[in-house]
Amino acid sequence: MSAGDDATALATAFCEKVTGALRRGDLDAIPDDALRRVLTVAVKAYAAKAEAADGEFVPFEGEQVTATETAVAACAMIRAAELNLFDIAMWFGRPVARS
Repeated sequence: MSAGDDATALATAFCEKVTGALRRGDLDAIPDDALRRVLTVAVKAYAAKAEAADGEFVPFEGEQVTATETAVAACAMIRAAELNLFDIAMWFGRPVARS
């Protein structure tokens, strides 16, 4: 099994467990530390791939994440990284090639 296959299997297992917990409303079944670790690595991987992409690297497809979910996560990450909206406005204004 390749490293990519391994990562896919682990991601699938994590996603299935968390999706089930969310459907049941059982947030305690999602350990805070595990969620932080996964989110940290996912953000680092996304940033690396987005920087390396020739065009925009879409973080999720379609309507898999709501506007509210996006805003809650984005605001929490902005605060955690000690950024402000001026910093974000500068990054948001960066040219991005659209594929």
